[in-house]
Amino acid sequence: MNNKEARQALVEHLEQYRGRSYAELLTLVDTSDDSELVVPSGTTYQIRVQAFWDDRSHQNIRVRGTIDDGGWRAFVPLVEDFIRAPSGAFVGE
Repeated sequence: MNNKEARQALVEHLEQYRGRSYAELLTLVDTSDDSELVVPSGTTYQIRVQAFWDDRSHQNIRVRGTIDDGGWRAFVPLVEDFIRAPSGAFVGE
C-alpha cells in the first residue's frame, strides 16, 4: 500500500464530512459509512468513516476515517479524524 497515496485519498474523502454541519454529523453518531475508492494509480482502497461522541457530556463529535488496501494493512489501517463542537468549530485545530 502506498501510504502517501492512501492518506491523501482519505483526507480528500473526509473533506465531504468536514463540510457538514454539526446537526448533519449528529445524525451519523454511532454509525459507519463504508465505501471503496479507486485512485488514479488503479489501487482500490476500502474507507470506513465513523462518527461517535468524543466526550462524556455528548457534546463534541469525533469523525474518524480509516483506509486500507484489503491486504495486511486492514489489520492496522491509516487513520485521520477531526472533532466538531456544537458551535460548529473544529476542536484542537
